[in-house]
Amino acid sequence: MSHRHLRHSRLLLGAALFGALADASADGSSPPISVVISASRTSQIGIADSANAGVVTGQQLEARTVYRPGELLEATPGLIVSQHSGEGKANQFYLRGFNLDHGTDLRTSVDGMLVNQRSHAHGQGWTDLNFLIPELADRLEYRKGPYYAEEGDFAAAGAVSVRYADKLAAGIASVGLGQNGFRRSLLADAPQLGRGHLLYALELFHNDGPFLRGDDFRKVNGVLRYSEGGAARGFNVTAMAYQSSWNASDQIPLRGLASGAVAGRFDTVDKSDGGGAHRYSLSGEWRGDDAAGASKVNAYIIGNQLDLYSNFSYFLDDPLNGDQFSQPDRRVTTGVNATRTWPASVFGRAAENRVGLQFQNDNIHNGLYSTVARRRVATTRADHIVETSLGLFFDNSTRWSDSVRSVAGVRVDQYRFDVASDLDANSGRASERKFSPKLSLIFGPWRRTEFYVNAGAGFHSNDARGSTIALDPKSGAAADKVTPLVRSEGMEVGVRSEWIKGLQSSFSLYRLDFDSELLFVGDAGSTEAGRPSRRTGFEFSNYYKPNNWLTVDADVAFARARFRDADAAGQRIPGAVEGVASLALAVDNVGAYFGALQLRYFGPRPLLEDDSVRSKATATLNGRIGYKINRRMKIELEGFNLTQRRDSAIDYYYTSRLPGEPAQGVADVHFHPIESRSFRLTLSSTF
Repeated sequence: MSHRHLRHSRLLLGAALFGALADASADGSSPPISVVISASRTSQIGIADSANAGVVTGQQLEARTVYRPGELLEATPGLIVSQHSGEGKANQFYLRGFNLDHGTDLRTSVDGMLVNQRSHAHGQGWTDLNFLIPELADRLEYRKGPYYAEEGDFAAAGAVSVRYADKLAAGIASVGLGQNGFRRSLLADAPQLGRGHLLYALELFHNDGPFLRGDDFRKVNGVLRYSEGGAARGFNVTAMAYQSSWNASDQIPLRGLASGAVAGRFDTVDKSDGGGAHRYSLSGEWRGDDAAGASKVNAYIIGNQLDLYSNFSYFLDDPLNGDQFSQPDRRVTTGVNATRTWPASVFGRAAENRVGLQFQNDNIHNGLYSTVARRRVATTRADHIVETSLGLFFDNSTRWSDSVRSVAGVRVDQYRFDVASDLDANSGRASERKFSPKLSLIFGPWRRTEFYVNAGAGFHSNDARGSTIALDPKSGAAADKVTPLVRSEGMEVGVRSEWIKGLQSSFSLYRLDFDSELLFVGDAGSTEAGRPSRRTGFEFSNYYKPNNWLTVDADVAFARARFRDADAAGQRIPGAVEGVASLALAVDNVGAYFGALQLRYFGPRPLLEDDSVRSKATATLNGRIGYKINRRMKIELEGFNLTQRRDSAIDYYYTSRLPGEPAQGVADVHFHPIESRSFRLTLSSTF
C-alpha cells in the first residue's frame, strides 16, 4: 500500500472489516441471527493515538445488558452512567474523577450530531440519550483527555461517538415484556432501494420502574435513513423523531426513611414531579475519496424541547406550596462539520495532514419558574439565547521511523453569546476565543506493544447567561459575570499491548487541570464560579478472548480529585468519582445457548469539601441468558440487580425541609436508589 492516507487508510480498513462481518451473516432474503460475541475486538495497535482511545463494534454493543439506552456508553472503560430521577431525564455521567452531571466535559455525538445541549435550562451540556436505539448502533468510538484536535467543547474528560448503521444484516422484529411495567417493541430493516438502502426503525417503549408512583415512562422513537456507497465514498440522509413523557422519582432524604415521612426507598416526596421531551432531527453526510485525499461533510438541524418539573428541597423556600420549579427549554440547533485529509511529506517522512471546520448555532428559549403541581405561579427568569460557535482545527500525523510516529495539532474556537433576558440588566452580548494545542507521540510497536505520551489543552463552554449576568434573578443581589470558555490542560503516559495471544490490555496515568469549574445553577437561575481543580489517576483496561466461546472484559480506574487553591472548606470536590471497576463475561458458540454476566462497581465519593460526609459504594450484577430457537429466532431473559443490592444510584448532601421540620431545614444525604431485581423477556426474529 502507498504511504498516502496514513490515518484515513487505517479507518477505511476498519470500516471494511465491520462491513464484512455484517455481510458475512447474510444468506439471501433470510439471514440468520448474528453471533454477537464471537468476533474479537478490533486491534488498535498502529491505529490509536493514546492508550485511552478505542472502538467498540456493533456486535460487542449488542452483547451488552443495558437497563436504559444511555448505559450503552458504559462500553467506554471507566465510564459510569447513572440516573437520579425519572427515566425520561438525561442520565448522570461519571468519568476520570468527574461528576459530569448531565454531560458537562463528556462530548457525546450520534452520527456526527452533538448531543450535549449548550446553555440548557437544567444544566450545561445536557445529554439526553433516550432517543438512542441500541440495535442500530454500528460502532462506538471513545477518546479520553484533551489531546485530539477534532474534539472541541465538552471533551476535556472524554468524547464518545456513536454511529448508526447504513444497512442491517437482516431485518429485526422484537417484543419484550418484563416486571415493573416494562414493554418494548422494535421493528427495523434496511431493504435495498435503487442504488442504496432505506433503513427504517420504529420503537415503542414503556417502563414504570419499582417506584410506588410508577415512572410511567412512555416513548415513541423512529429513524428513517437513505444511504448509498460505503465508508470511503457515499452519502446518507437521516430523519429521526423521538417523543416521551414520565413521572419523576427524584432523590429522597435519608432521614425520611427513619422517620416514616417517606414510605420506603422507592417513594418520592413531590408526586407531581416529572416531564416530557421531544427531539426531531434531519441530518446528512457525504464522503469522498480520490487520489488527492479524502473529504467528509455532515450537516444537521435538530429541534429539542423539554418540560421538566422538579422539587429537591421540598418545603424549604415555600412552606405552604412547596418548592417545585419548572425548567422549560426549547431550541433549534444547526451544525456543519467538514474535514479534508491529504498525504504529505515532512523531512522526507510519510505524513498526513487534516483540516477541519465545526460550526454550530443554537437558538434557545428557556427559563425558570415556580410551580405547584406543574402549575406555573411565578417567574424567576425567562431568556432568549442565541449561541454561535466556529471551530477550526489542523493536525499532522507523521511516521518518523518504523517505531516512532507523532500527531501534532491545534484548534481555535470562537464563541458568541447573545442573551435577551426578562430582566434587562441580565441581557447583553459576550464573546471569547480559545487556542488549544495538542501533541501525541507513539512509540512501537515492539512485540505487539505500543507506548504513548500525550499532552494538550482543551476547554468547556459555560452557560451563556453567566457571561452577561448582572443581578441574581432570585435575590436581586449583584452578580459577577463568568468566563465564557474555561481552559483545561492534560497530560498522559500509557501503554497498549497485545503480546499475549487473545489479550488486549491498556494502562495509562493522567493529570487534568481546570482553571475553574464554573457552572450555571439551573435550579436557582444564577451562576457560581468554581475553584481551580486537578485530577490525577490511572486506568487499566483488558479484553480477553481465550477461545471462540468465551469473552472477558475487565476494567479498573482510580482518580484523585482536588481543588488547587487554599480554602477552609476543604480540598475535596463533592461528587467526584474515585474508584470504578467492571467485569463482564460473555459466552456463545456452545450450541443454541448464549449468555453474559456484568459486574459493575461504583466507588464511594466525597459529598462535602472536607470529606466529612461520603457516599457508600454501589455494586450491581446484571446478566442474561438466551436460546437460539432456530437460525432466525431467539429468546432472551435479562436480569438486573441480580443480588438485590439496596445501594444508591447517586447521592447528594444538601439542606431540605420536610413537613413539620424546622424552618431552616435539615442538612442530609439525599439518594436515588438503584432499581430492585427485575427481569425482562424478549423474543426477536430476523427476516
